[in-house]
Amino acid sequence: MSVMKTHVALNVTNIEKSVTFYRAMFGLEPVKYKTDYAKFDIPNPALNLTLNLTNNVQIGGALSHLGVQVESTQEVQSAIERFNEAGLDLFTEDNTDCCYALQDKVWVTDPDGNRWEVFVVKVADTAPEKNLATVSSSGEIQAVKKSCCA
Repeated sequence: MSVMKTHVALNVTNIEKSVTFYRAMFGLEPVKYKTDYAKFDIPNPALNLTLNLTNNVQIGGALSHLGVQVESTQEVQSAIERFNEAGLDLFTEDNTDCCYALQDKVWVTDPDGNRWEVFVVKVADTAPEKNLATVSSSGEIQAVKKSCCA
């Protein structure tokens, strides 16, 4: 059976800043680097990430965020150390209830506003009172505690 690899192509407005960010994000050098294009061939998680130079980027668009799920809190801590060494602004969350699960995570944002999280799921399903919203019997959302992955 062949191995599948996800491909993500991101439009970027500054190829140098973006390559610097993604070097820190994944701890790898690009396999191809041109004045208007860069490619990272990431083995784990299996990802073909390309950066395509453009004049402008609409921040956010329909994309909420991107993420890498790791197996341990130590791997989240390793990402934090890597991001700190690269001088990236970051935001950490420990034991946070998100997406109906208990997680540790770190957030960084690339030069064009794409938000990335590195996270570990510590408890896969949290109790209903820990969830983000309460839904009435009619299906209406009654209360929202906080936004998830924000």
